[in-house]
Amino acid sequence: MRLLVSIRDIDEAHLVLKAKCDIIDIKNPEEGSLGASHPNLVREIVEIIDGRREISGTIGDLPYLPGTAALAALGMATTKVNYIKAGLYGVRTINEAVNIMKWIVEAVKNESNDVKVIACAYADYQQINSISPFTLPMIGYKSGCEGVLIDIKNKSGSSVFDFIEAKELRRIVKECHNYNLTIALAGGLGINDVETLIQLDVDIMGVRRSVCNNYEWLKARIDPSKVIRLYEEIKKYL
Repeated sequence: MRLLVSIRDIDEAHLVLKAKCDIIDIKNPEEGSLGASHPNLVREIVEIIDGRREISGTIGDLPYLPGTAALAALGMATTKVNYIKAGLYGVRTINEAVNIMKWIVEAVKNESNDVKVIACAYADYQQINSISPFTLPMIGYKSGCEGVLIDIKNKSGSSVFDFIEAKELRRIVKECHNYNLTIALAGGLGINDVETLIQLDVDIMGVRRSVCNNYEWLKARIDPSKVIRLYEEIKKYL
């Protein structure tokens, strides 16, 4: 299992680069759980990382506007990130989800075949009236994505496990792997969840709040020592 750490600015990029992780994720928490950062900031962070880590970028908690989403994805692809994550926030049906992700995939692949597209849904989908994460494997497969992510929209101290039981997540993970999709979990995860995630065969563990100096969504800052401890805990099982 690989560790993804979400950062919000250049200072945090330097902090995480000195620590240990596999993927550095660039997001703007002020715009939501998958909030998009300015492309100039993304480009600058990509230059700073300079290939020493893989990089992912988020393009937002998206409404069902395939053209807008495709343009956002194309813009992110020009920054030379390795992964592009798209949140299916305003999507209500599987057909809508497949359609918007197809548009995103096509836009990205026309720019670069090396960039991987990740379709994201929310464990708290019932609270926000969004697409069920149980449909993600099929959505990812039908739209041509390389992977999927389950996160939570409302960052109020909850964990993904508060909304989806481990046995249900195991079924989603298995279905993703049957479709040759990478699956990442995020949303309130911390060091105490590592063993469970390993047992579930999750590919990527995504974190921010648990490796910050406090648990406040907008005010917290990355604590490199917590990143190192989490990374070393993961590697114990590998």
